[in-house]
Amino acid sequence: MSKEKKVFKRVLVGVDDSADAQLAFRYAMRRCINDNSTMIITSILENDEMNVYQALTKDYVHGERKELEEHIKEYRQVALDAGVKKVEMFVAEGDPGETIVKEVIPETKADLLVIGSLSKKGIKKYFGSQAAYMAKHSPISIMIVR
Repeated sequence: MSKEKKVFKRVLVGVDDSADAQLAFRYAMRRCINDNSTMIITSILENDEMNVYQALTKDYVHGERKELEEHIKEYRQVALDAGVKKVEMFVAEGDPGETIVKEVIPETKADLLVIGSLSKKGIKKYFGSQAAYMAKHSPISIMIVR
Protein backbone atom coordinates (compact mmCIF):
# COMPACT_ATOMS: atom_id res chain seq x y z
CA MET A 1 0.00 0.00 0.00
CA SER A 2 1.44 3.39 -0.94
CA LYS A 3 1.89 6.01 1.77
CA GLU A 4 0.77 8.87 -0.42
CA LYS A 5 -0.14 11.93 1.65
CA LYS A 6 -3.43 13.62 0.84
CA VAL A 7 -2.85 17.16 -0.33
CA PHE A 8 -5.48 19.68 0.70
CA LYS A 9 -5.83 22.76 -1.50
CA ARG A 10 -7.81 25.05 0.84
CA VAL A 11 -7.02 24.79 4.55
CA LEU A 12 -9.43 26.54 6.92
CA VAL A 13 -8.07 27.29 10.40
CA GLY A 14 -10.13 28.62 13.30
CA VAL A 15 -8.35 31.03 15.64
CA ASP A 16 -9.41 32.44 19.01
CA ASP A 17 -6.10 33.15 20.85
CA SER A 18 -6.26 29.98 22.97
CA ALA A 19 -3.07 27.93 23.24
CA ASP A 20 -4.67 25.11 21.23
CA ALA A 21 -5.75 27.53 18.51
CA GLN A 22 -2.16 28.81 18.31
CA LEU A 23 -0.98 25.21 17.80
CA ALA A 24 -3.66 24.68 15.15
CA PHE A 25 -2.58 27.89 13.39
CA ARG A 26 1.08 26.80 13.34
CA TYR A 27 0.13 23.33 12.07
CA ALA A 28 -2.02 24.86 9.31
CA MET A 29 0.81 27.24 8.31
CA ARG A 30 3.31 24.39 7.96
CA ARG A 31 0.80 22.30 6.03
CA CYS A 32 0.03 25.18 3.63
CA ILE A 33 3.73 25.93 3.09
CA ASN A 34 4.58 22.26 2.44
CA ASP A 35 1.60 21.63 0.14
CA ASN A 36 1.45 25.12 -1.43
CA SER A 37 -2.18 25.37 -0.24
CA THR A 38 -4.35 28.40 0.36
CA MET A 39 -4.80 29.19 4.05
CA ILE A 40 -8.16 30.56 5.16
CA ILE A 41 -8.14 32.09 8.64
CA THR A 42 -11.49 32.34 10.37
CA SER A 43 -12.75 33.64 13.68
CA ILE A 44 -16.31 33.80 14.89
CA LEU A 45 -17.80 36.74 16.77
CA GLU A 46 -19.87 35.01 19.43
CA ASN A 47 -23.13 36.82 20.15
CA ASP A 48 -23.52 35.12 23.53
CA GLU A 49 -20.46 36.99 24.80
CA MET A 50 -22.39 40.25 24.53
CA ASN A 51 -25.13 41.48 26.81
CA VAL A 52 -28.56 42.15 25.32
CA TYR A 53 -27.97 45.89 24.98
CA GLN A 54 -24.62 45.36 23.21
CA ALA A 55 -26.09 42.71 20.90
CA LEU A 56 -28.86 45.10 19.86
CA THR A 57 -26.49 48.01 19.28
CA LYS A 58 -25.29 47.92 15.68
CA ASP A 59 -22.35 50.24 16.45
CA TYR A 60 -21.15 47.93 19.22
CA VAL A 61 -21.40 44.79 17.07
CA HIS A 62 -19.75 46.60 14.16
CA GLY A 63 -16.94 47.78 16.44
CA GLU A 64 -16.38 44.29 17.84
CA ARG A 65 -16.38 42.80 14.35
CA LYS A 66 -13.94 45.42 13.06
CA GLU A 67 -11.61 44.69 15.99
CA LEU A 68 -11.80 40.96 15.24
CA GLU A 69 -11.10 41.60 11.53
CA GLU A 70 -8.02 43.68 12.44
CA HIS A 71 -6.83 40.86 14.69
CA ILE A 72 -7.26 38.31 11.88
CA LYS A 73 -5.15 40.58 9.63
CA GLU A 74 -2.31 40.16 12.15
CA TYR A 75 -2.58 36.36 11.79
CA ARG A 76 -2.63 36.79 8.00
CA GLN A 77 0.61 38.80 8.11
CA VAL A 78 2.30 36.17 10.30
CA ALA A 79 1.32 33.46 7.79
CA LEU A 80 2.56 35.50 4.82
CA ASP A 81 5.84 36.29 6.60
CA ALA A 82 6.27 32.57 7.37
CA GLY A 83 5.99 31.72 3.67
CA VAL A 84 2.32 30.88 3.07
CA LYS A 85 1.70 32.11 -0.50
CA LYS A 86 -2.08 32.64 -0.41
CA VAL A 87 -4.00 33.69 2.70
CA GLU A 88 -7.70 34.54 2.89
CA MET A 89 -9.74 35.74 5.87
CA PHE A 90 -13.33 35.03 6.88
CA VAL A 91 -15.09 36.54 9.90
CA ALA A 92 -18.63 35.49 10.79
CA GLU A 93 -21.03 35.83 13.72
CA GLY A 94 -22.83 33.20 15.76
CA ASP A 95 -22.17 29.88 17.47
CA PRO A 96 -18.61 28.89 16.44
CA GLY A 97 -19.15 25.20 15.68
CA GLU A 98 -22.39 25.63 13.82
CA THR A 99 -21.28 28.76 11.94
CA ILE A 100 -18.05 27.14 10.74
CA VAL A 101 -19.82 23.97 9.57
CA LYS A 102 -22.91 25.56 8.01
CA GLU A 103 -21.57 28.90 6.71
CA VAL A 104 -17.78 29.20 6.63
CA ILE A 105 -16.89 25.82 5.07
CA PRO A 106 -19.43 26.09 2.21
CA GLU A 107 -18.60 29.74 1.47
CA THR A 108 -14.82 29.29 1.52
CA LYS A 109 -14.84 25.91 -0.29
CA ALA A 110 -12.27 24.64 2.22
CA ASP A 111 -11.26 20.97 2.00
CA LEU A 112 -9.56 20.69 5.43
CA LEU A 113 -10.59 22.25 8.74
CA VAL A 114 -7.90 22.68 11.43
CA ILE A 115 -9.02 23.67 14.94
CA GLY A 116 -7.75 23.56 18.49
CA SER A 117 -9.53 21.28 20.91
CA LEU A 118 -10.15 23.91 23.61
CA SER A 119 -11.37 27.48 23.45
CA LYS A 120 -9.94 30.60 25.06
CA LYS A 121 -12.65 30.40 27.73
CA GLY A 122 -10.72 27.64 29.43
CA ILE A 123 -13.89 25.66 30.05
CA LYS A 124 -12.81 22.36 28.54
CA LYS A 125 -16.34 21.07 28.26
CA TYR A 126 -17.52 24.07 26.24
CA PHE A 127 -15.13 24.02 23.32
CA GLY A 128 -14.70 20.31 23.61
CA SER A 129 -18.34 20.25 22.58
CA GLN A 130 -17.62 22.74 19.77
CA ALA A 131 -14.77 20.56 18.47
CA ALA A 132 -16.95 17.46 18.84
CA TYR A 133 -19.80 19.18 16.98
CA MET A 134 -17.50 20.17 14.11
CA ALA A 135 -15.91 16.71 13.96
CA LYS A 136 -19.33 15.10 13.76
CA HIS A 137 -20.98 17.50 11.31
CA SER A 138 -18.12 18.79 9.14
CA PRO A 139 -18.58 17.88 5.47
CA ILE A 140 -14.77 17.95 5.04
CA SER A 141 -11.74 16.37 6.72
CA ILE A 142 -10.92 17.84 10.11
CA MET A 143 -7.73 17.99 12.19
CA ILE A 144 -8.21 18.72 15.89
CA VAL A 145 -4.94 19.90 17.45
CA ARG A 146 -4.10 19.74 21.16
